Amino acid sequence: MAAAGVGGGAHRSISLPQLTPSLPVRFVATVVAGGAVAAAGQHALAEALPAAADGANVLRIGVNELLSSAPDVQAAALSAPLVADPPVVAAVAAAVGPVTPEPVVADAASLVKAADLQQAAADAAARAAEQAKVAEAARVAEAAKKAAASTVEMIIGRVTSGFGARWGSSHQGLDIAAPIGTPIRVPLAGTVIDSGPASGFGLWVRVRHADGTITVYGHINRSLVRVGQKVTAGQEIAEVGNRGQSTGPHLHIEVITPGGTKINPRPWLDQHGIRY
Repeated sequence: MAAAGVGGGAHRSISLPQLTPSLPVRFVATVVAGGAVAAAGQHALAEALPAAADGANVLRIGVNELLSSAPDVQAAALSAPLVADPPVVAAVAAAVGPVTPEPVVADAASLVKAADLQQAAADAAARAAEQAKVAEAARVAEAAKKAAASTVEMIIGRVTSGFGARWGSSHQGLDIAAPIGTPIRVPLAGTVIDSGPASGFGLWVRVRHADGTITVYGHINRSLVRVGQKVTAGQEIAEVGNRGQSTGPHLHIEVITPGGTKINPRPWLDQHGIRY
């Protein structure tokens, strides 16, 4: 009977439902859809079945028939629930073996690029820190400059006449009344360009500052500086007097721009934090 079953075409009469549901037929059909894993499963199945029994030979034939059957049979097997005996599952797993993922190896170009990006980020951070340091130093210097300027009290007195029209003429300075001998301090550092007699003022002192602005101090009683002398902000340069065309002891101060225009001293003094 076993020989007849193996003979040419005799296995066509085998009915697939004769296979015992507990056998791993559907498992094998499912593995077939997996490519290489299916081949390994088929081999493990053939090794697991007893070779001596006629029924085993018939089962092998049935499995081969199933694997080469029409697409509708394969589809039905693939859609059926997975049923497999534990020994067969173990045999298939042993035949396939574990799958080890290949390690990811970075190429040299990628490593160099990453290093360059890291260095660029570090350089940018260093530049930003340096710029912040410079900006902070400039801020501190500016604050110190303003603080120093705000401590300068040019004169202690009282404003009696402002800049502009006065008595039918143009008064081009600021008059500050104070007793004779009251100290007059230069508001900003600069160089003395005039010190001595002056028409209408009796005596005067003129100082040119770093930006080219010139300040004029008229009707003074006494000059304490000489032409060409460097003076610092807050330094005493003269004393209040009543010389020249004057109606009483006072300081007449003028501010002349680098372009030669006389401007109102009040905004200029206020801008530089000068007290008077």
